[in-house]
Amino acid sequence: MNKLELSLGCCNYDRTKAIFDGRVQMEGCTLIPLALEPEEIFHRAFRGQEFDICEMSLSSHTLNVARGTSNYVAVPAFLSRAFRHSGIYVRAVSGIRTPADLKGKKVGIPEYQITANVWIRGMLLDEYGVRAQDIRWRRGGLEQPGRRERSPISLPEGIEVQQIPDDTTLARQLDSGELDAVFGAKAPSCFLNGSGRVVRLFPDYREQEQDYFRKTRIFPTMHVVGIRKSLVDKHPWLPVSVFKGFIEAKKLAMEELSQVGHLAVTLPWSVAELEATKKLMGEDFWSYGLADNRHVLDTFTRYHHEQGISPRRVQAEELFYGPALELAKN
Repeated sequence: MNKLELSLGCCNYDRTKAIFDGRVQMEGCTLIPLALEPEEIFHRAFRGQEFDICEMSLSSHTLNVARGTSNYVAVPAFLSRAFRHSGIYVRAVSGIRTPADLKGKKVGIPEYQITANVWIRGMLLDEYGVRAQDIRWRRGGLEQPGRRERSPISLPEGIEVQQIPDDTTLARQLDSGELDAVFGAKAPSCFLNGSGRVVRLFPDYREQEQDYFRKTRIFPTMHVVGIRKSLVDKHPWLPVSVFKGFIEAKKLAMEELSQVGHLAVTLPWSVAELEATKKLMGEDFWSYGLADNRHVLDTFTRYHHEQGISPRRVQAEELFYGPALELAKN
């Protein structure tokens, strides 16, 4: 049987590096890997289904599954995960000192439905009693003007989302005081420039995120791996082959990270950090698969529906290709 020649769009993380450099081969496939930033991958995959296999936004995928409009099936390889207490940026003079102070404030977001912001809003509700309806949302590009929702959404009454003018950005409006805060996966330039006009709501975000994990056992999932649905219809073995490849690549990354004799990353105490993380979060802290992440995904799909993004509550099993969920752990 000839191997399928397939395109792959995803970031070249440590946990995907072995796929890019050829140490991991996906059974039955010859890959053409493209190392791209997530925003570009998501845009190209959503607009034109350009990739055979690609990294996908968990939020966009959940929305498409709820609507029955997905062009990709997914496997539970969570290429991106991140705690999001660090993703809330506020003006230093805004009077926002606690999450409750966000009520009634103008908060900028690149998109209402991006995964990072679903997690932030859910965390604010569950942990601090701040509802999506309590905030006045302003949408636009963080550093480049004109960004809008990747997929049109219809939000319930009581949730105010307004587009900022196309000649400005969230970072510019936060710096000038037109916005009180910005939520997102990336730090705005007005924070990074060190002016002091913009600060994090949680300056001790590492401690806050560790406490959040101790309480909830949630390490938020951000991205999954999608395979073009039309290919899966012709080659039903493909998703399992893809999933196994990503599992093996992550395994190699973790082995490299634990090497104390020759450090895999440019940090002097990376092995000590790995050991401390395992002590807090467990041996397989960056787990793939549904079983070990059901509570995380159930929380996310609840948030997604509660916030008015998906028209119905999606069950975790619906997000993934069924046979991939039955893989034995190695």
